Amino acid sequence: MAMEMRQQLKMSQQLVMTPQLQQAIKLLQLTRLELQDVVRQELEENPLLEETVEAEDIREVEPLEAAEKENEPDSQENEFHEVETGEDTLRDWDSYLDGYNYSSGEQYSGEDEHSSFENLLTRKDTLVDHLLWQLHMGHFSDHEVGIGEEIIGNIDEEGYLRASLEEVAQTCSVNELDVLPVLERIQEFDPTGVAARDLRECLLIQARFLGMQGSVVERILLNNISDLETRKYKQIARDLKVDINQVLMAAKIIGELDPRPGRVFGSDDVQYISADIFIYKVADDYVVMLNEEGLPNLKINSFYLDARGSGSMDSRAEDYVSEKIRSAQWLIKSIQQRQRTIYKVAKSIVKFQREFLDNGIEHLRPLVLRDVADDIGMHESTISRVTTNKYMQTPLGLFELKYFFNSGLSTSEGDFVSSESVKNRIKEIIESEDSKKPLSDQRIAEMLSGETVNIARRTVTKYRELLRLGSSSERKRHF
Repeated sequence: MAMEMRQQLKMSQQLVMTPQLQQAIKLLQLTRLELQDVVRQELEENPLLEETVEAEDIREVEPLEAAEKENEPDSQENEFHEVETGEDTLRDWDSYLDGYNYSSGEQYSGEDEHSSFENLLTRKDTLVDHLLWQLHMGHFSDHEVGIGEEIIGNIDEEGYLRASLEEVAQTCSVNELDVLPVLERIQEFDPTGVAARDLRECLLIQARFLGMQGSVVERILLNNISDLETRKYKQIARDLKVDINQVLMAAKIIGELDPRPGRVFGSDDVQYISADIFIYKVADDYVVMLNEEGLPNLKINSFYLDARGSGSMDSRAEDYVSEKIRSAQWLIKSIQQRQRTIYKVAKSIVKFQREFLDNGIEHLRPLVLRDVADDIGMHESTISRVTTNKYMQTPLGLFELKYFFNSGLSTSEGDFVSSESVKNRIKEIIESEDSKKPLSDQRIAEMLSGETVNIARRTVTKYRELLRLGSSSERKRHF
């Protein structure tokens, strides 16, 4: 009996934690400007959340160890003083995101960099662009990439796979057993729930990403999704032999999952971009600084902290205050973790791409998501979320973090050169060619081979098309 109660308690705690974890993941994916909107909205809706006196707009977070120590709950006495969290909600925050398996650069220069960034515009990647980028930045064989491209090509704008495994296998001339492992890895891509074959699988992917394996949530999705749609909660409780409150809590969580995960990429609206990170060269080193302009310092109202548990409020008021305190704690901690995670990723990128920062695009090295993930001890999908729509201002210009990740080509000298630098070289060759006698893709491949880069004609064609440059016949000028 005691063991059963502990199991139910653990299940209940897991379900209660999930909405906060969902919030943390969403905050990690937001742009800085979107995060500002979320914070402003929370300040309006949560009377216990307050803005402190503004600090510097741009705060250096070097060294990282000091920043992390400063951001621990115990050091934030004004924010977390004497707030009981039951199961120590904040203690294991860092383990949540890291534990789950879940473009080109904009050249810019100018004196008033601080004000000019806000006016830069960009268009969002399409869902297909975003998925293909993750495919090519992952550890997939050429054989698996071919299958993955076919799978992604059959994903609709809502994020669902609209081809069967058999159809993908036939198109790729492979066995269905070769397709399934690639599909399962793509289903770990961002956005969570993508590449599902139906609604049930879409929601299951999201639930399992949140650590809900074996939970009431998973069991409902596997066995009682039709009953859930018709709100037959008592029937579900009887079938699963669980308390009705657990069913209601699970239903609430399922209702917060996204049935159309691809729609976030459906807008063609032009969006404003601004730097999330600044890179400055100081002496012979590079300093990483977070741009926190517009992000207010937050704290919890000390009056309510002191009044909580003092007996001055009735039970209903105390429950309300406790809920708002927990909500404020999670927001503050989630923002802190978001900033630390962005910083860690940026610091790792700078370490790997030091030669690029020193010498320019020709020295951009091959880099994949796993390299940074292994370097900072996080999952590849977390790196993918951080790098999407986050921008770094460097001495060479403003770049999306995605820009620094690219596959590599071998050279005849046994080294590797980044695909981005090869694209840049192809662009230079075409720009300098005789327009009356434009070079064929085969000739460009031969020229690059003469420069020690081992590249096939079809790869030159692929890179040229990505650069939106025409074929030799399309580039030919007769006068």
